[in-house]
Amino acid sequence: MKPNAALRLLIPALAALAITGCATTAPPEAAPIAAAPAPADNGLAALVDQVQIPYETFTLPNSLTTIVHTDRKAPIVGVTVYYRVGSKHEPRGRTGFAHLFEHLMFGGSENVANFDIPLEAAGSTPTNGSTYFDRTNYVETVPTGALDLALFMESDRMGYLLGAVTQDKLDAQRGVVQNEKRQGDNEPYGLVDYLLAEGLLPVGHPYRHATIGSMDDLNAASLADVRQWFTENYGPNNVVLALTGDIDAATARPMVERWFGAIPRGADVVQPVAGPVTLPAPVSQVVTDQVPMVQINRAWTGPGLTHADAMPLQVGMYILGGLASSRLDNALVRGQEIAVSVTAYAEIHEQQSLLLTRVNVGDGVDRAVAEAAMTAEIDRLLAQGPSADEMARAQTQLVSGTIGSLESVGGFGGKGMILAEGLLYAGRADHYRIQMEQIAALTPAQVQAAMQRWLSRPAYTLTVVPGERTLDGAGMGGWGDEANVVPPAPDAGAPVAVSRTAPPRDAPPVAPVGALTFPEVERATLSSGIPVVLARRTAVPQVELALTIDAGSVVDPQGAIGRHETMIAMLTEGTTSRTAEEIAVTQEQLGSSLSASAGIDQDVINLTTLTTNLAPSLALLGDIVLNPAFRAEDVERVRERRLAGVAEELSDPASMANRAFLAQVYGEGHPYAHAATGGNAAVIAGLTAEQLAEEHARWIYPRFMAITAVGDVTMEQLLAALEREFGSSEPLPMAIALLPQRPAAPAPAPRLVVVDRPNSPSSYLIIGRLTPLFGHADGIETIGLANEVIGGGFLSRLMGDLRETKGWTYSIRSSLGNVAGQRAFQITSLVQADRTADSIRAIIDQLAAFPASRPVDEVEFQRVTEGNVRGLPNRFETNGQVLGALLANQLLGRDDRYHARLPEIYRSVDPAALNAAAAEYLGPDSLTIVVVGDRSVIDPQIATLGMAVEYVSAEEL
Repeated sequence: MKPNAALRLLIPALAALAITGCATTAPPEAAPIAAAPAPADNGLAALVDQVQIPYETFTLPNSLTTIVHTDRKAPIVGVTVYYRVGSKHEPRGRTGFAHLFEHLMFGGSENVANFDIPLEAAGSTPTNGSTYFDRTNYVETVPTGALDLALFMESDRMGYLLGAVTQDKLDAQRGVVQNEKRQGDNEPYGLVDYLLAEGLLPVGHPYRHATIGSMDDLNAASLADVRQWFTENYGPNNVVLALTGDIDAATARPMVERWFGAIPRGADVVQPVAGPVTLPAPVSQVVTDQVPMVQINRAWTGPGLTHADAMPLQVGMYILGGLASSRLDNALVRGQEIAVSVTAYAEIHEQQSLLLTRVNVGDGVDRAVAEAAMTAEIDRLLAQGPSADEMARAQTQLVSGTIGSLESVGGFGGKGMILAEGLLYAGRADHYRIQMEQIAALTPAQVQAAMQRWLSRPAYTLTVVPGERTLDGAGMGGWGDEANVVPPAPDAGAPVAVSRTAPPRDAPPVAPVGALTFPEVERATLSSGIPVVLARRTAVPQVELALTIDAGSVVDPQGAIGRHETMIAMLTEGTTSRTAEEIAVTQEQLGSSLSASAGIDQDVINLTTLTTNLAPSLALLGDIVLNPAFRAEDVERVRERRLAGVAEELSDPASMANRAFLAQVYGEGHPYAHAATGGNAAVIAGLTAEQLAEEHARWIYPRFMAITAVGDVTMEQLLAALEREFGSSEPLPMAIALLPQRPAAPAPAPRLVVVDRPNSPSSYLIIGRLTPLFGHADGIETIGLANEVIGGGFLSRLMGDLRETKGWTYSIRSSLGNVAGQRAFQITSLVQADRTADSIRAIIDQLAAFPASRPVDEVEFQRVTEGNVRGLPNRFETNGQVLGALLANQLLGRDDRYHARLPEIYRSVDPAALNAAAAEYLGPDSLTIVVVGDRSVIDPQIATLGMAVEYVSAEEL
């Protein structure tokens, strides 16, 4: 998978977390559940009926199966390709092959030098792929006129790839994948997934080794090996193709036949024996690691996707630790207050699942006490079963959450993915319907019985305690017998002749795109003076709404960093009429989602709700915003949770680098120096209920508030509901005036700051400087396009150099902070530790070359201008995307039609202006360089840079 891609899911059971993990006895049998029972009479039937994805299928003679779903709401088509091959199909000594080959599939085919360049130039967003235990997938969402191109590209890598897979490409992508592994291992708790797999499954079990593989196996991958892997697994008979959006089956079939019809069948992928296993006895393991708090994991393997117990376990685990008012939350976080966070879930794969409970233990709490409390809640649920109310809330949340998936035609988590996974794993594309209907029809007794069958078995308990990291992630994730088996030799394969396997094919032309249709925006004002903005969209029966407050973490003065964020976090923790648990229960009963967070320049209270439940959901929103109670016990709980968050930041390399960079670039007295952090631990520890109530009175005031909504509601309906909650004209406590933001002084010369983090396999870099740009500055679009060229996307120069050519990083990005105040230009990357100084040099060289010795070229210019124009419809497909655009407009002072004007703005930019913007704002002068890594590895390297070094300890951040 490319960096910065997030996997959403049909329902939480199918989440693609990277889990890999001794047993002998057989798993339990389940009581049968009908394939598609009628929904129970609990109010869910109508909700389930709204989860509909009509489709048609056809199969070519070579057995390629295509699913077509028509959705004409936007002129875009999601292209989703699923190959029935994942890490569970890998033999011993070849772990990581499926994922490595996913990377190679983006490296070009016999007729296409690079898949991303033409697709992004044609307006594809996203263009990505991922690998997991059961499959490999590729996704792109393209303008309708680029569908023919997308099908040509997918068919070319399916049928005409081998003539382009060279040793150089293998070596480069091997390095990228190894850095991806280092990146994951470098995180706090980054070794937990390896340990879960090792503790739960015997050596050789297909789900035991990690999808990322082992370093030794990746080193051993030869060109002959990967070519054989392609030949054995990537035939059209092992593929499901989903086309979803502005397309129909009659149009799609000749296109698919044209591009895929001549590709011959391959060998059928053989499904391994890979079911759940049961430990002969409970197993407990304690490891030390560089983590901020004790974490207790208890896990079992469970049944596969189509097993009768899959959905009962989904619901049961959700009740245990997935609901906001879950058993574990109520008992350990809000009740005894011995944990700062908890979770439980069933991660269900094709042939087995992971059933996991996790407790992050509070500071100073005896871990034995926390484990006993966790055990007691599991035992209580098994003994008593869930209540009818818990069942109804879990069912409502799971089904209503799925409705959001219906907005996206493609990409990760969209309708194409839902249909393809159903057909691939369960033999029918509408398996999501079976799951929804099963969930809606479940009874407490069925859930209890399933939980008893699976969670009464011996468990694996893994406890991670703060201390020195004693395990090496490089040696983990493989087959499991490496201690007794000599690792394979590094790529020692004989040279392989690479030649074209088929006659050349030409890519089809791309049709023009029409004008961008951005939703019409309506405006009104409540009697209290609060402005209301609405973009009405009726694709799904939901409303997404944001109440914003012009404050944010920047309002905290020196000596009070973290106070405002803590106050905002308290809003959902209890009102004068509701406890925190009652707030959570009310959300769940309504099928709504409510959250409050303090951004840098503004606070945002988000609400997502079913249209039918808008009025009561807004009543809940009004209560938490206007009537927080700030009870002492609630303050103590939130204070401990936020202190744990600060501790997590100080153990996470990215957060550590961010803290150091902001303080260095803006200066200690500037509001932005600490605005994007969790705050100061000493300040948070000393906060009182009275101080937080005063902070609320200072800022929760109509003059600073605005309400923005997107979704299936009229302005008349919205105003009527909002007036009841926020229309009071009675004066609230007077708020203070906003503080003017002063410009920060840029650094007079380059500087290098190092934060030591021992045992880090990678170094985290932030390199950048202040710009004179504030908010929506004149010409910001041109500067943004120049940033895309240098580091703002997957095809940027920095990605091409450090990832694709040198293989020193998995991801590198540059950005201009999206803030209302002074913007900083910054580049972030996690690089392999032994290339820290080399990476810094390479980054500086790229900045210096643009545009002095390497101005923007024709391909780059077309991609970031016309390619962006073509991709605009994809950027406003969902309610959330439109809401985000409207909020950005408000923050930066832009008008409602700003995004509709973007095509004109982008097309007015010429190469000279883009080069000038790069020279003025993105150059290498006076850079601040922050490095978080292991000093024993990086000090000798950075000494060669010839820069004075300032060392900062983690305690000073």
